[in-house]
Amino acid sequence: MAETAVRADEGREAGGFAFEERPRLLEGLRAYGLITAMWVRSTMAYRASFVMTALGDFAVTAFDFVTILLMFTHVDALGGYTLPEIALLYGLSATAFGLCDLLLGSMDRVGRRVRDGTLDTLLVRPVPVLAQVAADRFALRRAGRITQGLLVLGYALITLDIAWSPLKVLMLPVMVVSGAAIFGSVFVAGAAFQFVAQDASEVQNSFTYGGTTLLQYPPTVFAKDLVRGVTFVVPLAFVSWLPALYVLDREYPVDLPQWVAFLPPAVAAGCWGLAGLAWRAGLRAYRSTGS
Repeated sequence: MAETAVRADEGREAGGFAFEERPRLLEGLRAYGLITAMWVRSTMAYRASFVMTALGDFAVTAFDFVTILLMFTHVDALGGYTLPEIALLYGLSATAFGLCDLLLGSMDRVGRRVRDGTLDTLLVRPVPVLAQVAADRFALRRAGRITQGLLVLGYALITLDIAWSPLKVLMLPVMVVSGAAIFGSVFVAGAAFQFVAQDASEVQNSFTYGGTTLLQYPPTVFAKDLVRGVTFVVPLAFVSWLPALYVLDREYPVDLPQWVAFLPPAVAAGCWGLAGLAWRAGLRAYRSTGS
């Protein structure tokens, strides 16, 4: 008991958080919840500003779908896909990415923290560094992106004539959650790379923000080598393409068995395992600025 009390006191002195002995994962989740709650309270202190920025995020992301709508004023199909079918792909990827961006969108600041030495502050706190970085400057306004993705997804589900089955219905929430997890692993792996590169946030963004833009269009409009790359190298195809084409009863351009459409949860778990190893390796390789 005395030892636990001493550790708690040390935690308060180090960074304002006191944690009892508990599994590392639960400790990190609790820290993440406390930090995000702090940022949410700070945000809601200026509610008018929050509403305007959330609407701004909603409007900016909506332009992506407006671009698709403009294309369909000149064509009836894009890559053999109708507007409602592309809306399904768009809505799934936008919602999954929006959820990930809300929860882990601050990961691209790691390089900046390494350069200016502020990462050292996080290292001396009795809280997992990953939880602190992920929750830093938690921006509730990013929920506007999720709302926009859900609206497009709702339009697609109302418009499409899908032969629904219990398995296809279950596939929709699984796609969103697994897709957010896959994007999240890319965020973490990209942040780990910044320990070495220090100024590589744009490289990370090319796989995250660029990846969600790629998935908003049908795979048939891209070269097969690119489709193979986002299937077997950086498995973003498991976010929406593979499971969504199963829901739409369409064949995948790369010759794969139908059962791979059910792999997103397993792929997400595998990606997080690799991302976790990369994060630990990057954190161990970090050398303090000495400032």
